[in-house]
Amino acid sequence: MYQPEHFREERLEVQHALIRAHPLGLLISHGADGLSANPVPFLLHDADETAPLGTLRAHVARANPQWRDFVDGGPGGEALVVFQGADTYVTPSWYATKRETGKVVPTWNYAIVQARGRPRVVEDDAWLTRQIEALTAEHEGGRPVPWAVSDAPARYVEMQRRGIVGLEIAIDRIDGKWKVSQNRPEADRRGVAEGLAADGGAGAAMAGLVAAYGGLDRG
Repeated sequence: MYQPEHFREERLEVQHALIRAHPLGLLISHGADGLSANPVPFLLHDADETAPLGTLRAHVARANPQWRDFVDGGPGGEALVVFQGADTYVTPSWYATKRETGKVVPTWNYAIVQARGRPRVVEDDAWLTRQIEALTAEHEGGRPVPWAVSDAPARYVEMQRRGIVGLEIAIDRIDGKWKVSQNRPEADRRGVAEGLAADGGAGAAMAGLVAAYGGLDRG
């Protein structure tokens, strides 16, 4: 990933927070048939002695051939998982520089995390059961009446489980890039934050990042 120093985000806790907030990662691998990419919901497990950058766990359909890229190391072995955070178009109309010199162009702001590692294929029933229960609890927990795996008939759950394969990725490398107008003069940063906030919707989250990373929320 092209990574200018002023956009680099190296704090592991910030990278992990983005993954947890945007858990649908794009799983990319290179196998015998070339490149493969699939969106997969991941669970991030905290760093420990065996995986100091954290561990990603997920499951994919057994019918999805991508998991075979990782059997016994696979043809490529390594996988890249991309987690996309807030992103938005930025119009030059928000820049003070536009009014001063006119020397401005549009751009796109975004926050993104890329994680790399060598997936381990898991077909153990107990592991898969824990995985689907944990993934369900993560996303059902905040609902007024959470759905649980146990709500479905046991035989049905067993049949569904036979149709999936688990993946566990101890993260070997993780990169964060927050391109949120840090490279613009303060007046431009302020104009972007105010313009995004006024637009509302998806722009509101980016407005907060521009303010935080641009030093606009201090004092």
